[in-house]
Order: sequence, then structure tokens, then C-alpha cells
Amino acid sequence: MGDSDFQQQQGRTDEAQAVGTGGSVNKSFKNQIKETVSFVLSVALIVLGVRTILFEPFNIPSESMLPTLMVGDYLFVSKYAYGYSHHSIVTSPPLFDGRILYSAPERGDVVVFKLPRDNSTDYIKRVIGLPGDRVQMRAGALWINDQPVERERIADFEVKISDNTTCASNYRVMSATGDAFCRYRQYRETLPNGVSYNTLDMQLDGPSDNTRVFVVPEGHFFMMGDNRDNSQDSRRPQSVGVGYVPAENLVGRAEIIFFATDGGARLWEPWFWFQSIRYGRLFNDLH
Repeated sequence: MGDSDFQQQQGRTDEAQAVGTGGSVNKSFKNQIKETVSFVLSVALIVLGVRTILFEPFNIPSESMLPTLMVGDYLFVSKYAYGYSHHSIVTSPPLFDGRILYSAPERGDVVVFKLPRDNSTDYIKRVIGLPGDRVQMRAGALWINDQPVERERIADFEVKISDNTTCASNYRVMSATGDAFCRYRQYRETLPNGVSYNTLDMQLDGPSDNTRVFVVPEGHFFMMGDNRDNSQDSRRPQSVGVGYVPAENLVGRAEIIFFATDGGARLWEPWFWFQSIRYGRLFNDLH
């Protein structure tokens, strides 16, 4: 073999090695892409599994559950508390009917459910009536099974006005330091099973302070907001309100507030947290 042949052969060898190296790099890059995609999909499946089976985060957009829940509260809802329906799954795919591993809610539970009118909007209210119960409002007081629920007038509820809290002028008061607050009449209500919580009464003769007797159908629940004069709940028919809530529509039970802001910062804006966090509401137990 002459020198020229050797050089050509060596060139081919070098070229083959270069191609081989390039193929290895290309293969390694493809493996990295596959591993990244696999990791992302695995994380997504884990998150989906946690949100479906264990806990799902929600935030509060309205004042219907004042004073228990405020606009700007972020809370965890346990998905396992009442078993599972197709509404337990993100987007509520109609995979099956009814509930699996069903455990009925108790009076006083704060519950997230799908609005029966559209089966898609998430609502949060308190369970007041169980299947077969007779529920009525008389002069702003709650009656269950023809008996008045224990109700005690307590100190007014006051909350500082902020981006997340506003009120009409007739509810506004000024502190000695010049801060503006909303002030509402507040009551302590105790259900027949001993569960106690605070409610607000903004109007002495509100439109929902006197109702007919509601008889809760089998397999359904009667829900009410703690802010009695500012809540669309089971006191209003399904066509315009909530109506009776089927067990299948239950999403989960509210457990704990993990973040709360007065509106000056969002959860994803940590640089504003210090001045806007409602520290007194963090980790409030809701059950």
C-alpha cells in the first residue's frame, strides 16, 4: 500500500470516526429530549393525580362566604373526603356516573361543588341541609326541621378596605388612624350537630331572610353562604341560583387556607407579599 493509499484510507478512517462521533452526539441529544419530555409528562401526571385524588387548590373570588372566606384567600380542598365522581377529574369528563368510595358530607362542612345549572362552574358554600331535612329562613334566622338554629349576636365583623375588599358607604367606618373599614353585623351560629361558625347579616329584612320551607330531596344537599344577604345559594332556584346540589356534583371539602392577600399582590408576585399578605388568615383550619 502506497503512501497515497494510506493517506486515503486514513482519511476515510478519520471521516468514519467523525461521522460516528456526530451520530453519537445526535443520539445523545435525542435521548435528552426524550428524557425531558418523559420527565415533564411524569410531573404532569403526578400533579393531575394529586389534584384528582388528594388535594386541589382553589382561590376565593367573591364575598359570599364572609367572614369565613375572603376574596384573595387560597385554600386546599380534599378530593377524597366524599369519594370521587367524574367531577373530581379536571374538566369533568363523563367517564362514569355516581360516586366511588362515597362518604356523605356533614352539616357545617365547607364544600366546593359544580353548579348544577351548568355542571362546570365551581361554587363554594356551607352544607346546611341533608337529604330529607326541612330548611327555612324566618326573619333572618335559620330553621332546620322546624327548630330554630342557635344564633348569638357577637361583635361586628370589621375588615380593612383594600383592592379585594370594598363596601357601600353605609357600611364604611374610619379608625382613629384614618384607615377605612367595612363593618357588618355578625352572629355565631351553631348547627344541631354542634358545628359553629360566624355569619353576616347585612340587611335586617333582606330578600332571602324569609323563605318557604325547602325539603331536601334524597341524594341532594342544601347549601348556603355565610354572608347571608350576599350569596347565591340553595335559597334560590336552580334556574337563577344554586338549588339543591346532587351528591354527584360534590368536588371536595375545604380544609385549610394556605395563602391570603388583600389584593396588593398575587400568589405569583412574591416581591409584594410582605405588604399584602393577610398573615392572620394563613393556615386557618376550615374543617
